[in-house]
Parts: sequence; structure tokens; C-alpha cells
Amino acid sequence: MVVPKDFHLPSDEELTTQELNIGWPYIQAAAVFLGKRCEWFNNEFMLCRYELRDPRKCLKEGKDVTKCALEGLQDIKKHCRKEFEAHVDCVINHDPVVLDHAKCAKTKQMFDECMAKNLNLERPPFGYFCEAKVHNTSRPKPQKEKREYPDATPEPVAPPYPPSKHDGRKGFAM
Repeated sequence: MVVPKDFHLPSDEELTTQELNIGWPYIQAAAVFLGKRCEWFNNEFMLCRYELRDPRKCLKEGKDVTKCALEGLQDIKKHCRKEFEAHVDCVINHDPVVLDHAKCAKTKQMFDECMAKNLNLERPPFGYFCEAKVHNTSRPKPQKEKREYPDATPEPVAPPYPPSKHDGRKGFAM
């Protein structure tokens, strides 16, 4: 792999953050609430990655997303643990490959009511995360860097050729 001289690889301290050590069913059951709760942090991270085009410059924003999700799961555990675990058990026991959540409607409703009552988080409507939204940020807009590329191929210089014997194509015209 070829890298430029000024390439900066982040240190271990910059990369270290507490991870979410939970399985897929738990993330899947809490996803819409975590998405709603951490929406601003996630949009900030994605905007940073889009504008700067270098994920190394957005490590702080990525850590903020992970921290928000971790705090969200801790709040779920603290306030709605019983309803959450009942819903997760239902998701696990009803063929997670098919994703038929109609069988888990009762546990989902209990979990939704607990989240609304204790954490003031409503389940967003279907398609909410697909809607176009404007994200307001306090980060300054990055300056566009002007790149000047030297002309790699200079104009060819024609060598002095002797005149053609047959005057090119015109010599065969009738």
C-alpha cells in the first residue's frame, strides 16, 4: 500500500472507546429508539465524513454516536428492562431470519409504552429514517482545497519532417 509522507495514523488512545457488547437481537429490538435518540449525533458524524472525506478526522463524532447508543441501552436497562427482555425473547424465539414481528406485537407494545412513559421516547413512524432532513451543525464548513496539478503531458513538439513525396492524400486525388 502506498501512502504519502504526511499520512497520520491515529494512535491507540484516539481509537479506544467502549464498545457495545450485545448481540443482534438486542440491537434489533432497541434500534428504532436508539436511532431516534442518537439521530443528531449520527447525522453529525455522517456529515463530517461526507464533508471531510477522511474518517480519521471524524473520530470524535464517531465516539459520540457510540457513547449515545451505550447510554441509551443503559437507560433501557434501568427503566424498561423487563419489557425489553420480554420483547427480545419474543424476537429470538420467533425465527429472526423471517423477521415476522406480528407475533411479537404485544411485547413490542409493552416495550413502546414503557419507553414513552419512562424515557419520553416515542417509536418513530415507519419510514421516518428515510425522510430527507436538514441537519444544523455548529461545526464550521470546511474550506475547499484547490488542487493544482502540473501538466503531466506537455504539448508534443513536432520534429521538422521533410515534405511528403506524394503531398499526402491530395496526391492521389483525380
